[in-house]
Amino acid sequence: MNTSRRLPRALALVVPLAAVLATAACGDAGDSAAGATTVSPAAVSAQAPADQAAKGTVASNRLTVAAAGRAAQAALAKCQADGLGFVTVSVVDRAGNVQAMLRGDNAAQHTVEASRQKGYTAAAFGANTSDLTERTKGDGATVADLPGTLFLAGGVTVKAANASIAGIGVGGAPDGKADQACAAAGLDAIAGSLQ
Repeated sequence: MNTSRRLPRALALVVPLAAVLATAACGDAGDSAAGATTVSPAAVSAQAPADQAAKGTVASNRLTVAAAGRAAQAALAKCQADGLGFVTVSVVDRAGNVQAMLRGDNAAQHTVEASRQKGYTAAAFGANTSDLTERTKGDGATVADLPGTLFLAGGVTVKAANASIAGIGVGGAPDGKADQACAAAGLDAIAGSLQ
């Protein structure tokens, strides 16, 4: 089988198709600058939600890898300073995807998942996990039954423009309040860079 003959034929179909799609996406090349109108940045930002809805997509804020790393480092440093270096710190996005994780020296395996779940719970609910414990009480099913969540102290929400964009979870300290204090130190380390 001679694949060298097939490749040029495939390219002969793909390249013109890509050019047609690019032209359609960019508009007619014959548009003149004289016919263009000036749009202010405010008008563009006001149109963005409508444009996104028309396209069927939305943009979401997320911590940078540098910010997530700084938060994790600061949280672990706080725990280490308090003699609790055997914890795990997880920084997750709103969907619970881990952006940064640090497992302290001698941290048990269960602390890995506990920290991730606390971070996710804080991010998903937009509140610190210590403030959410009341929601787990009651007869029958409660939010505590939601898979992947953990309603124990130790998770803090990270917000930008009043929207939850991430969570910092710490697991492994003998007391959830100590986990919470370490997670809060992680948030303090990046608070000035949040918009």
